[in-house]
Amino acid sequence: MPEAIWISFAFGLGLLIKTVHLPPLIGYLAAGFILSAMAANPSIPISPEPTAVLDHIAHLGVLLMLFTVGLKLKLKSVFSPEVIGGSLLHFSITALVFAPGIYLILEVSWYTALMLAIALSFSSTVLAAKVLENKRELRAFHGRVSIGILIMQDLIALVVMSLAAGQTPSQWALIVFGLPLLRPVLYKLLDASGHEELLVLLGLVLALVLGGLGFQAVGLSSELGALVFGAILANHPRSQELAKSLWSVKEIFLVGFFLQIGIDGLPGKDAILFAVVVALILPLKGILFFFLMLLFRLRARSSFLTSLALTNYSEFGLIVASVALPEWLVPLALSVALSFLISAPLNRLAHPLYERWSHRLVPFENDRRHPDELPISLGDTRVVVMGMGRTGTAAYDTLRDTEARLMALDSDLAKVARHQKQGRNVVYADAEDNTFWEALHMPSVEAVILAMGDIEAKLIAARMLRKLGFTGYIVAHTMFEDEAERIREAGANEAYLTMSETGVALASHLEQIAPEFSEPEVTLSQSNQQST
Repeated sequence: MPEAIWISFAFGLGLLIKTVHLPPLIGYLAAGFILSAMAANPSIPISPEPTAVLDHIAHLGVLLMLFTVGLKLKLKSVFSPEVIGGSLLHFSITALVFAPGIYLILEVSWYTALMLAIALSFSSTVLAAKVLENKRELRAFHGRVSIGILIMQDLIALVVMSLAAGQTPSQWALIVFGLPLLRPVLYKLLDASGHEELLVLLGLVLALVLGGLGFQAVGLSSELGALVFGAILANHPRSQELAKSLWSVKEIFLVGFFLQIGIDGLPGKDAILFAVVVALILPLKGILFFFLMLLFRLRARSSFLTSLALTNYSEFGLIVASVALPEWLVPLALSVALSFLISAPLNRLAHPLYERWSHRLVPFENDRRHPDELPISLGDTRVVVMGMGRTGTAAYDTLRDTEARLMALDSDLAKVARHQKQGRNVVYADAEDNTFWEALHMPSVEAVILAMGDIEAKLIAARMLRKLGFTGYIVAHTMFEDEAERIREAGANEAYLTMSETGVALASHLEQIAPEFSEPEVTLSQSNQQST
């Protein structure tokens, strides 16, 4: 069974590449090329042709990738000037500059030159998302801008793929405009699916069956269908849980896509030369992003970090090429791999690089600042609650009757808007964003409650508060004793175990039945404090 051999090679080389802190997909491409070279030797019984199984797996990977992109497609993350303007301007300038150069140098048709330029204009969603996630910067300002631009690029790629495919939709395609009416039904299905295997199966049904086969049946792109069904669910509270549950499945299927490219054939000298030249001009892509972000009033630091995250070529460009320019897949795949070899190490050093070059980059800043990067002042606030989930909201509501100078911070804009409508004094801020701490003024704050769900956010907040010279009281909650110890080491005065505190609170309600139960409550509370 050739697929077993291919999967084994993909795992081995993917693991090898991962040990040197590079994206495993470089190993998958390399595995495909090695298998193609081995198949050229008649004494080695390896089929040189991709099978229908591998083709199918590759296509499923693409559909799942688009579905997960759709799940992140929230209008608030896309409809901002720096995201829409930056992505469209970068795409237009890149296409207008690259296309004539490719046409003159490679002596290809204008159609081929334009499609190659378009494929090279995209940045990698997979690499950027993983880099930002590893650095805990997905919710930072530059992280949100980067992801927004990547979503816009994915939408542009989808339009290009649909036009290149030349599919003629049937009259039944008009049904698509009624799909938003299904949102309540899909929401109920998502709620009823629980948190385990049914959730994954629902995602597969929506992405592959209703989205993929459904759209294909009415003459539309299956890729468009997967994206649309993901976008319909984007505003559901559990959309990100669904995306996370599908992450591993999507990644496994995408292995087939990259493996298939390598198996299609070994790169020739021309393909290698093309990839090297394209890798050499990669810095121009990052420089263009940097100045476009400055144009939209981002600080030099945010512009630099955003542009560095986007300085690479995209696996989405390969998906576009698979439809529009299949004969250029191998050269483009090499270009993507080389860009990852360059981009991944640079992104790990992003902050030290900015510190080294900041004196040269800051003079390019616009005098007018982006609203999200203006200094934040807490005024005369005395107590701050960071994180307004269930625990943070309960803490805020408990304090609001006795503490007039109370403010809460949260990194979810939708959550902030909801709390503000309910009369709470909540503003947007992200504890994992260094920009927030650099611009923070808190002259009157005496106590901070860390109620964020993420342990890393609590650790960063505790460290940064102490680094800023805050000497007041910091208290946090967590589920685990080892995390409580880490939070205290980071600078918090106390970290309580959530479930222990819940038990104490439950026991305190017995006072309503009989006064004699009040004594055990004190004992429980003291016992809990000793344990934490």
